[in-house]
Amino acid sequence: MSSTTRRFPAARRPRRGLAAALAVAVGAAALLASSPPPPARAAGPEQARAQWIDRDTVVWKGAEHSTSQLEFGAHGKRIRLTPGTLSPSERLAYPHLTGYPAFTVDPRDRHLARTALRGRLLATQRTADGGRATTGVQIPGVLDDLYGARARHAALGPVFHHGRPTLSVWAPTARTVALELDGRTVPMRREDSTGIWRATGTRDWAGKPYRYLVTVWAPTVGKTVTNKVTDPYSTALTADSARSLVTDLDDPQLAPPGWSRLTKPAAVPLRRARIQELQIRDFSVEDRTSRHPGRYLAFTDRRSDGMRHLAALARSGTSYVHLLPAFDFATTPERPADQARPGCDLASYAPDSDRQQDCVGKTAGRDAYNWGYDPLHYTVPEGSYTSDPEGTARTVEFRRMVQGLNGAGLRTVMDVVYNHTAASGQDPHSVLDRIVPGYYQRLMDDGGVATSTCCSGTAPEHTMMGKLVADSVVTWAKEYKVDGFRFDLMGHHPKANILAVRKALDALTPEKDGVDGKKIVLYGEGWNFGEAANDARFVQATQRNMAGTGIATFSDRARDAVRGGSPFDGDPRVQGFASGLYTDPNSSKQNGSPAEQRARLLHYQDLIKVGLTGNLADYTFTDTTGHHVKGSQIDYNGAPAGYADAPGDALAYADAHDNETLYDALAYKLPQRTGAADRSRMQVLALGTAALSQGPALSPAGSDLLRSKSLDRNSFDSGDWFNALHWSCADGNGFGRGLPPAADNKDKWPYARPLLADPTLRPGCAAIHQASAAYRDLLRIHATEPAFGLPTTARVQSALSFPLSGKDETPGVITMRLGNLVIILNATPHHQTQTVHALAGERYALHPVQAHGTDRTTRAASYARSSGTFTVPARTVAVYRRG
Repeated sequence: MSSTTRRFPAARRPRRGLAAALAVAVGAAALLASSPPPPARAAGPEQARAQWIDRDTVVWKGAEHSTSQLEFGAHGKRIRLTPGTLSPSERLAYPHLTGYPAFTVDPRDRHLARTALRGRLLATQRTADGGRATTGVQIPGVLDDLYGARARHAALGPVFHHGRPTLSVWAPTARTVALELDGRTVPMRREDSTGIWRATGTRDWAGKPYRYLVTVWAPTVGKTVTNKVTDPYSTALTADSARSLVTDLDDPQLAPPGWSRLTKPAAVPLRRARIQELQIRDFSVEDRTSRHPGRYLAFTDRRSDGMRHLAALARSGTSYVHLLPAFDFATTPERPADQARPGCDLASYAPDSDRQQDCVGKTAGRDAYNWGYDPLHYTVPEGSYTSDPEGTARTVEFRRMVQGLNGAGLRTVMDVVYNHTAASGQDPHSVLDRIVPGYYQRLMDDGGVATSTCCSGTAPEHTMMGKLVADSVVTWAKEYKVDGFRFDLMGHHPKANILAVRKALDALTPEKDGVDGKKIVLYGEGWNFGEAANDARFVQATQRNMAGTGIATFSDRARDAVRGGSPFDGDPRVQGFASGLYTDPNSSKQNGSPAEQRARLLHYQDLIKVGLTGNLADYTFTDTTGHHVKGSQIDYNGAPAGYADAPGDALAYADAHDNETLYDALAYKLPQRTGAADRSRMQVLALGTAALSQGPALSPAGSDLLRSKSLDRNSFDSGDWFNALHWSCADGNGFGRGLPPAADNKDKWPYARPLLADPTLRPGCAAIHQASAAYRDLLRIHATEPAFGLPTTARVQSALSFPLSGKDETPGVITMRLGNLVIILNATPHHQTQTVHALAGERYALHPVQAHGTDRTTRAASYARSSGTFTVPARTVAVYRRG
C-alpha cells in the first residue's frame, strides 16, 4: 500500500451513528495488508453489474459476450444490445471498466433511452446453458451524455428575477416533480433537453418553506416512491433541515451593517500562509468571557479571551483561520432544547477515570457536538451554531463571523466535504440520492455505494456532482466572502474537478462579484486510497498529481518524522525527531535498539529537511548517508518524500484536529519523567518545523497553548468535555479530563492511565505561556523575513542549504541556511554546538525577535564569529541573522 493510503484510517471522521471502533479496525487491517483491500460498499437489494456509460454503450461485468437487451417499462419494452468494444475515448473515461464485456445499443432503439431511464431498468441475456442472466443498470454515464452538456450551465435552486423566484431542480429520471409550498402542491415543468424541473412563483413566495415531491424509481427499495426532499441547492433552511426556504442571498435584510463595504486583511499568497485550524464550537463554548459561547457570533466578541488570542496570532503572522465544517450537517439537533447534555458531574471524577467517557458517550449521538463531516446541505450554514436555526439568522450570523475574523486581521478558510454525504438511498438524511437515485453517489461494480471515505461516497467525476461542487464553492466565495477552501479527502475528487473550481473562482472579480477570486486559496487532503486509488477511475487530486497547480496538499512526510511512528501504531510511544528518539529514549521496545534508533532518527531528519524546502521533488542536497540526492529520492514508506514542483504545492503541519493533539502525542512519547518546561519546548520545536518551512503551514487552535484532549485520538463525537478550548491557563490545557472514549482509544488505555494520573503532566501557566510566546516569535520571524516566501524551486535551491548534512550530522539537530539566516533545530536534551566553517568571520546574532523575546533559554543561544560556531540550548529552535 502507498504511504498516503495509510494516512487515512485513523485520520478519518466516521459519521455519527457509525461505530468509531470500526474505523480503527479498518485502519489496523489496512496497515497489515500487503495490497489494498477491496473498498467497502453498501449494496442495495438490487445489484447493478451493468453500466450504461453513454447513449451507445453498455458495459456488463460478468456477462457473456452475446446478444443482450435492456428491459424497461410496465410492458417489458426492450433496447437491443449487440456485442461491441469500448472506443479509445470510452476507455479513457472509464479505465476501471476496460476489462469487462461491452455492448452496443442498437441504433434503432437509441430514441428510447430518455423514456427507459425514468423507470426500472434491467439488463438481460440468455446464457449459453439456456438460462437467463439479469442485473440492474447503473446510469450516471448515460445521464451525463444525454443531459449533462446543457444542464451543467443552468442555474439551480432558488433564483430571483425582479423579486420573483424560480425554483429549479435537476431530476431527469423522475416521473413527476412537484413543489410543496405553503401547504399546497405546485406543479413543476420538465425541460426535456436538460432534465431540469422548474416552477416560477410570485414575490410572496420569498421566505416560505418548501420541499420537492419527486416520484422516481428507487433501486435500493425496488419500487417507485414519492420522496419529499429538500433542495440540494438550498440557500436557507428551517430548523433541523426539515424544509428549504425560498431565500435570496442578495436580500439587503440579510446583510449585516458594513457587509457591502467589508475591508479584508491583505491577501497572503498561499506559499506564505500561516493557518490556524479551529472548530466553531470548540473555540468559545467554555470561554467565560464570550457573550455567544459555541456560536458564530463568538467571533464578534472582540474582547473575549479567544478573540484576543486570535488577534495576537494575527499580529504575529497568522494569516488565515481554517474553520472545520460549518455547512449544514446531519446529526446535531439544531435547537438547544433538543440537545442532550451529560447527566453527571464530570469534574468530580479522577483524571484517569473511565467515568467521564462513559457519561459523555451516553449522550454523544444527541448532544450539540459534532466536527461536521456528515454533510446534508452543502451551501447553507449549520444551524446549531446560530442564535435561531429556524430561518435566515444563520446567514446573517455567518457573515458577521467573517466580519469579526477579518476585523481581527484574519482571512477565513472553510473546510468543505464534497467527497461524501451523510447517507444515501432512502435514508431520511439522504438528499441527492432521493432525487436522482444512483447518480450522485459513486457506485462499485455491483451497484453498491462506495464507502471508503467513511460514508456514502459521492462522484464528482459525474457532470452534475462536479457542477454542485463548483457552484457551492462559488456561492460561499461570493455570498459569504470566504477567502479559501480546504477540501476533505481531495484525492477522491478528479483533478479536473478541483481545477474547475479554481477556474470558477478565478473568474470572480471585485467589480462584478464583490470578491477577487484569484486571491482565494485552495488546499486539501491529497491521500491516495480506496476505489479511486492510483487513478483507477480518473486522474485524482492527489499529492503528486496536484503539484504545479497552485493548489496545496497536506504533506504527512515531515509530520510523521517530527512526531514519530504513525497514527496507527499499537504502541503510541514510538518516538520521532521532536519526541526524543535516540537522544532521549523512553522504555518502549518498539523504538528498537540504539543503533536502529539512530539510523531512523537520521532518516527522519532528511524527511524534515525535505519538508523545510516545501517538499520539493527536485531540490538537491546531501542526505545523512553522504549521498547527493533529490527530495524525490528520499524514501517515505516506499513513496517519494519530495513531490512538490514549487513552494506552495505542499502544506506543512505537525498537528491537526485528527489523531492525538501534539501535546498528547508527546505525552505518550517523551519519557514520563520529562518536566513541563521541557515538554513546552519540545512542543514549540515540533511546531517550528512547519512554521519555518517554505510553503503554507497549519496548526490547530490551542496547539501553542499545549492543548490536550486527554489523549483522545478521534474526538469527532467526544463532546465539549474532551474538545473545548481553554484560553485561560487557570483552566488547564484539557489534560487529565478522564480516559478518552473507549470506542477509539480503549486499546491505548493501559498506556494512557498512568499518564493521566500523573499531576506533573498537567502543565501550569508558566509552561503554557512560554510555549505560546515562543511560537508567536517564530511566526513573527517568518512574517518579517522575505526568505521564507521563495516562489520557485530554483530560488529555494539557491537560498536554502543544510551545510552540516552528511555522515557526520549530529543526531537530533538540523542546521539550515536560508539567505541571511541560520536556523538550528536542537531536539536533544543537551545544548549543542554547530560549526559552519564557511561562515567563519561572518557577523551573526540571534534574531532580534528571539533576542528580545520572553524565552530566557533561547536568549542564551550564542555565536562565535571567529569559528562560525553556533551554540544552541537544549530543545530549542534558534534563528540567527547576519548583519
